[in-house]
Amino acid sequence: MTHGALEVWPGSPHPLGATVTAEGVNFALWSAGAEAVELCLFGTPEDPDGPERRIPLTEQTYHIWHGFVPGIRPGQRYGYRVHGPWRPSEGLRFNPAKLLVDPYARAYAGTVTYTDAIYGQRPDGTPDPTDSAPFVPRSIVVAPDPNPNLGPRPRVPWEDTIIYEVHVKGFTQLHPGVPEHLRGTYAGFAHPAAIEHLLKLGVTTVELLPVHHRISEPFLATRGLSNYWGYNTLGFFAPDARFSASGDGGDQVAEFKSMVRALHEAGLEVILDVVYNHTAEGPPDGPMLAFKGIDNQRYYRLDPNDWSRYRDYTGTGNTLDLRQFHPLQLVMDSLRYWITEMGVDGFRFDLASALARSLHDVDRLSSFMAVVHQDPVVSRCKLIAEPWDLGPGGYQVGEFPPLWTEWNGRYRDAVRDFWRGAPTGMAELGWRLTGSADLYADDGRKPFASINFITAHDGFTMRDLVTYEYKHNEANGEHNRDGTDDNRAYNFGVEGETDDPEINAARRRQVRNLLATLLLSTGVPMLVAGDEMYRTQHGNNNPYCQDNEISWLNWDLDDHARTLLDFTRRLVTLRRQSPVFRQPAFFLGEPAGDDGTVKDLAWFRPDGHEMTPADWHSPQARTLGMYLNGERLRQRGPRGEEITDDSYLLWLHAGQSHVDVELPAGVWADGYDVVFDTAAEDGDGDRRIPAGTSLRLVPRSVVLLRVIRSTT
Repeated sequence: MTHGALEVWPGSPHPLGATVTAEGVNFALWSAGAEAVELCLFGTPEDPDGPERRIPLTEQTYHIWHGFVPGIRPGQRYGYRVHGPWRPSEGLRFNPAKLLVDPYARAYAGTVTYTDAIYGQRPDGTPDPTDSAPFVPRSIVVAPDPNPNLGPRPRVPWEDTIIYEVHVKGFTQLHPGVPEHLRGTYAGFAHPAAIEHLLKLGVTTVELLPVHHRISEPFLATRGLSNYWGYNTLGFFAPDARFSASGDGGDQVAEFKSMVRALHEAGLEVILDVVYNHTAEGPPDGPMLAFKGIDNQRYYRLDPNDWSRYRDYTGTGNTLDLRQFHPLQLVMDSLRYWITEMGVDGFRFDLASALARSLHDVDRLSSFMAVVHQDPVVSRCKLIAEPWDLGPGGYQVGEFPPLWTEWNGRYRDAVRDFWRGAPTGMAELGWRLTGSADLYADDGRKPFASINFITAHDGFTMRDLVTYEYKHNEANGEHNRDGTDDNRAYNFGVEGETDDPEINAARRRQVRNLLATLLLSTGVPMLVAGDEMYRTQHGNNNPYCQDNEISWLNWDLDDHARTLLDFTRRLVTLRRQSPVFRQPAFFLGEPAGDDGTVKDLAWFRPDGHEMTPADWHSPQARTLGMYLNGERLRQRGPRGEEITDDSYLLWLHAGQSHVDVELPAGVWADGYDVVFDTAAEDGDGDRRIPAGTSLRLVPRSVVLLRVIRSTT
């Protein structure tokens, strides 16, 4: 069959997408409800702005429309027009006037221009006949890499992992050591000056905010803003072209791989924050760019009472329907692609509860969970769930099955409440500091199932958490209505920045307290980029649309920021060198050795006595001592060898006045060396204190003591 100067062969239904061979390209698109599909080719690789050529794909195998076009080469721009019925009441929204991107495309060129032409329907609900091609992105044919060199995978054990949540652009946009033309790009992230910071900090794993190709929402475009964070995915296989120093002609794929290789060679893992719960097409009256026009009825979860509407568990207008085979296949194909061909080491799943919903409820035995668990590739990488969505019953912290780790929102809330002085008692904090056994032990998971975090991209930075109690999101253009009001913050009596030296000193000490708590807790700590350098977002707790200095890391550090950076590096080094802070199994609160004396974990009151059940629930309690026995750890090395460490006594004091604590003696210790004291700006506390004596803790401070025993 020929169309103009192009010959079309039947081709193959597999694999989906555009597959390059020596003779040409095979195109395959799944749509069960389509009546006809046209492949649209635009210009040539040398002249991508050339005219559109439409080629009917007449071959159909198991609802996959396919054809092979000889002579087509990498760099070719293309899209699809899908014909079928327009019956929104039945969930059918086919409109061939709209050019659709290939969901399996490895790269996209161009962006969306918000005009009436990109919408599938008119305001009266009838199909819009205007051609959208001039205003939407093009898919790009990308050649496979015959010899991908992604570097040796670091494969850091979960208990040794320290995550650094970071935005590709924001990390280097202002970095003076990165060449200006590379700033804000994959190549810039891979630059030695950027990697040097990660290595000196000591983190093991970077968790990149979404890098799947995204577009901005219409309401942001009208305000002159953009979706900076990227939680608005258009293509699940394509690296976002806005981070490419190589342009949007397809070379962004190779640039992303080069970044991964550079990070791997530096010993760093790469985890992607992925958004499979919804797409950039939004509600029924949103733009028609891909799935809505390919097979709306089967890609999205429709309202069973009104098929013209979507079920929305995400707050963005739509939810992908992973109960159906092909949307589920799309997600799994995407995950495997990013692991095997792009080299990533794991994923953090945004609003993961939405992926696990069966009919209505979140179901740990859902199709998505079952497929992930049996997949020989995906099941072996690091899997992190954001264990909630916005639907009823969506808060599922502690409920995901083995293999999964979770963002522990209860850790965040407990630590924030303790340090702001909320009268909540100590019981919740005790569970969180020791790996949250109450959440994860009953189903066979380990302490590393808990991803511990105090801050995240979503919310205040560490500095803002001690500077503001209320959000200040006016720059987002929503009259400060967006973003959470549940900040659990404490501003030390003044809202916002101040010149008061005492307040500023107390705020800096509080940040040291928070960082020390995070990095010495059992579980996997997640540090947010910039918190180690006292970064501020000026009180904006939802800067998803702020692609500017509000969100970018400031590398022009003052003395206080440099001091905090040094202190954070010390904490990370301490954690990495001390197995007692990286427990692979839960504490038992029982003697850890044959001598039957010292427990693996003990808790102390300020008077030096162990905590009683009543002490845990006292709303007046503000001081807690945690004794970690490292002499006989409940862990073994790779050859079964016993691992030992120093023992430590960690004091956390959230009171507003100083307190004298009695240091346990006898079997517990003969003396103590002060490892650090957050009362000092640099955390320095180098001194030895005899056991049985008292130690004064200044208001809101943390002191870590190394145990000295004559028997060791």
